[in-house]
Amino acid sequence: QALRIRLSLTKPNHSWRATAASTMDYGSLAIPQTGKGKPLLRFQRRRMNAAAIMLNLFMPWALFCITFAASALTVRYESPRTYAFVVGCTFVFALAPCAMAIRVRLNRHADLEYEPTWHIFLAFSMITAWFAGFLLGDITYTQYTRPYCDMMNLNTYVDVSPAGWRGQQVMDAGTIQFATGSRLDITKSMGFKNKEMYCVAPITIGNGSLPTYDFWVVGTDCCSGGQADFHCPSWNSRKALGGLRLLTDATRPFYRLAVQQAESAHGIKAAHPVFFTWVHDPMAMVEGWRQGAQQAFLFWMFVHLLTQIFLVVADFLVF
Repeated sequence: QALRIRLSLTKPNHSWRATAASTMDYGSLAIPQTGKGKPLLRFQRRRMNAAAIMLNLFMPWALFCITFAASALTVRYESPRTYAFVVGCTFVFALAPCAMAIRVRLNRHADLEYEPTWHIFLAFSMITAWFAGFLLGDITYTQYTRPYCDMMNLNTYVDVSPAGWRGQQVMDAGTIQFATGSRLDITKSMGFKNKEMYCVAPITIGNGSLPTYDFWVVGTDCCSGGQADFHCPSWNSRKALGGLRLLTDATRPFYRLAVQQAESAHGIKAAHPVFFTWVHDPMAMVEGWRQGAQQAFLFWMFVHLLTQIFLVVADFLVF
C-alpha cells in the first residue's frame, strides 16, 4: 500500500494541460487574463473625461467666434493688418491639435491599450471651426459690414433739390434725402444692355424740365431698355425721397452709358451724373446693415455652439 501511494505521487498529472488546451484554439493568440478572470483587450478606446469634453466643446467654439468676429466686423475694415494678424494666429492655433493628433497617432504602438480618438476629434473640430468662421465671416462682411463702413465714411445731405443742386456738389455723398416733391421722371428713363440690363431714371422736381439732370436712380434688369418702363425697387413709392449712393465701380460705366443714351434719346443734359438706389429712409438702411452684421454674428455663434454640443455628445456615445 505504501508503494501504491508513492507511485501515485510520482505519476505526472496531465489534467491541467488538457484543461488549458481546451481553452485555446490551435494557432490562436492567447488573451491575457486579469486578476478577476476577465480578458484584457488590446486597443481599447479611452473615453473622454470631463476635461477632454470641455476642451472639445469650448475650444473650437471660441476659435470660431474669434475668427468670425475678425472676418466679419468693423475691425477688418478699420485695421486690415490687425485682421490679417488675428486670422493668421487663429489658423496656426487650429493646426496645433492636428500636429498633436498626428504625433500621438504615430506613437500609438508605444501603448497598445490606448487609441487617442479625442485628439483626432479635436483636430477635426478646430480645422472645421476655423474654415466655417472665416467663410461665414467673409460673407457677412461683404453683405453688411463693408457697405455700412463705406457709407459711414461719406457725407449725408438733406433737403437736396434736383433743380438747385449739381452733381459736383455732392461727389462725397453717401446718403441723400431729397427735397419734398422730388420724384422719378420715368418718361426719361433708359436702359443699356450688357448681359444684364442697366436701367436709369432721372430724379426731378416740379413739372418743368431741368437744365441738367445730375441725379439718377439705377437698377439692373428692371426695365426693357427700349421703352420708358423703369420699375426698379421703390420706383412708384410716394414715401421714397432718399438715395443710397452707388459704390460698385464695376457697374458704374454701364450706367454712364445708359445716361448717355437717355441724353441722346430725350434731348436732355447730364453734366455730372451721380447714381443712387431709390429708398424711403437711407439712414435706416445703413443702420440696418450694422444690425445685420451683429445679428449674423450672434446667430452663427449660437448655431456653431449647438452643432459642437451635438458632435461632442455623438463622439462620446458612439466611440
